[in-house]
Amino acid sequence: MTATKLAGAASDDDPRVGLAAVASLRALLESLEELQVASARHKGWSWQEIADVLGVSRQAAHKKYGRRFGKGR
Repeated sequence: MTATKLAGAASDDDPRVGLAAVASLRALLESLEELQVASARHKGWSWQEIADVLGVSRQAAHKKYGRRFGKGR
């Protein structure tokens, strides 16, 4: 299902459909965030720069992704 269809399904009257759509959207967002964090680290971004854009602390960004995408900077 496309992201647009999932977004529509998230407001479905049937909780089973709505919750399944929300879970799928959450997984999609996590994948997209991971992809962008990897890209930012590859391009030399610091954890602080990434955290600022994501609206989280530097520590939270590093804790979530540090082991996968390097500990430097």
